[in-house]
Amino acid sequence: MKTYIALLRGINVSGKKKVLMAELRILLEGANFENVKTYIQSGNVVFQSSIKERETIEYLIFEAIKKHFGFEVPILIIDSFILQEILKSCPFAEEKKEKSYFTLLKTVPEVQLSKALSLINIENEEVIVTNQCVYFYSSKGYSHSKCNNNFIEKRLKVNATTRNYKTMMKLIEMVNA
Repeated sequence: MKTYIALLRGINVSGKKKVLMAELRILLEGANFENVKTYIQSGNVVFQSSIKERETIEYLIFEAIKKHFGFEVPILIIDSFILQEILKSCPFAEEKKEKSYFTLLKTVPEVQLSKALSLINIENEEVIVTNQCVYFYSSKGYSHSKCNNNFIEKRLKVNATTRNYKTMMKLIEMVNA
């Protein structure tokens, strides 16, 4: 059994695409995933599966949610080891790291798009692009930043989902529990 994290994008926002985590856990257990645990209402799921292909897992979860809840939800499946490496590789100093955001990328962006995003200079914001993650820090906080998830997706032309440092730490804690 391998441990994975499913990150659902765009659920429980302003009362739209409502997904109760208890209901999601039951749904995924019914889809033969094991040791299913969720964290907060934004769609963070830690689970185990004997399926090796992330694309297959993603498809199974996507279809289960679509069938049960009646809407589509973008999903990113990430290996627990990769998530730990992304957090460990955060380039910011500790005081910034704890206030930073991690935009996890579904696919590797084109090199020229990554370079272009890296060169964008937005006051009070720092962006560092890698193949799997965009590390982001804003001295004004995420809600006041220009470089949000939609901005990054448009610039890199990839699907992505963003989590804060606290959520990343909690997911790693859940993986290691």
